[in-house]
Amino acid sequence: MLKLSRLTDYAAVVMAQIARHPEASHTAADLAEDVQLPHPTVSKTLKMLVRAGLLASQRGAQGGYRLARPASQITAADIIAAIEGPVAMTECSHAQGECELVATCGVADNWQRVSLAIRTLLESVTLAHLAASSPLKLPVQLPIQSINLSAVSA
Repeated sequence: MLKLSRLTDYAAVVMAQIARHPEASHTAADLAEDVQLPHPTVSKTLKMLVRAGLLASQRGAQGGYRLARPASQITAADIIAAIEGPVAMTECSHAQGECELVATCGVADNWQRVSLAIRTLLESVTLAHLAASSPLKLPVQLPIQSINLSAVSA
């Protein structure tokens, strides 16, 4: 099963909560209470999101966390990458030359195509979509045939 970690899921929940109130500065304690997650988990997630440049933090009495850029400019792929690393199905899908089977594999091109399609879809879903109170209409307006899969090569 292809599955994101709980921490990545929590990161999306926390980011969506911040995006719903972008004018406010959010403390880790308030966010933990708002989304009903343990404070240490929220704190760890916030640090990772700051390190990835998705959130900005400010110390002090008026401090807290804010989006580093508008929710419409942060994608699901950005959030996943902040917690999990690059979005890729296999090692060779994001870093060529790191697999000892590359010469005899025979499936790398196709895994790269799948990774590109998934990455493109995740890049089309923004934090604004995730934070919206109404569910995202599926299919997302991404004509898969518009992805130039033939351009991917090993």
